[in-house]
Amino acid sequence: MSGHSKWHNIQAKKGKTDAARGKIFTKIGREIAIAVREGGANPESNSKLKDIIAKAKANNMPNDNIQRSIKKAAGEGTGATYEEMTYEGYAPGGVAIICQIVTDNRNRTSSDVRHIFDKNGGSLGTPGSVSYMFDNKGVIVIEREPGMDEDEMMMTALDAGAEDMKAEEDVFEIYTAPNDFSAVREELEKAGYAFISADKQMIPQNTVAIDDPDTLNKVQKLLDMLDDNDDVTEVYHNAELPEEEEEE
Repeated sequence: MSGHSKWHNIQAKKGKTDAARGKIFTKIGREIAIAVREGGANPESNSKLKDIIAKAKANNMPNDNIQRSIKKAAGEGTGATYEEMTYEGYAPGGVAIICQIVTDNRNRTSSDVRHIFDKNGGSLGTPGSVSYMFDNKGVIVIEREPGMDEDEMMMTALDAGAEDMKAEEDVFEIYTAPNDFSAVREELEKAGYAFISADKQMIPQNTVAIDDPDTLNKVQKLLDMLDDNDDVTEVYHNAELPEEEEEE
């Protein structure tokens, strides 16, 4: 598979501030609300909710918080109603970006996201304008502990139904077809593996190198501002950023 290792979240997981962690929990809580509204509060009969709970646990969200979010969503008759949206666009240097959104105010979010792109020399595109450059995959990341055998991990992943595995210095990255993600994750959980992250991702087919420092700065600032926006749950891109090159 074409590699674009974005696992700076290994360091982020270990060193997140309480404020950053709280923001992540809030975003996951919104995803839980949508999943419950669409498929009910029982994760055994709601695969989308089950996947989001796995994502929450991988982000160290306490079980009390998860259950509170589910109960709140199940009894929700008042308050915010959230919807999912996707924005696609370009950053300077021809970098393709996909933003996944959960919002209770479509107009506010649209204005905010457009402002972030415009302010940093980017431009929003139409639906489908960049998503064709990405593959939708389930991605499960397992910390590579001393003594873990690469071949054994590969066989375990493939037997569980995974498509591919990449062995990095610090982690094993396991890739699945979107429809197989839940089953593979559950098999690996049963086998006793703990996840650094477990989620469906948009993986770029090719990456874009940025040689100009000013362009690189604009791209990084645009990505950071999107990450900081409360309505943005995920940001995918095809830029080769310095910290990612160091990890590969």
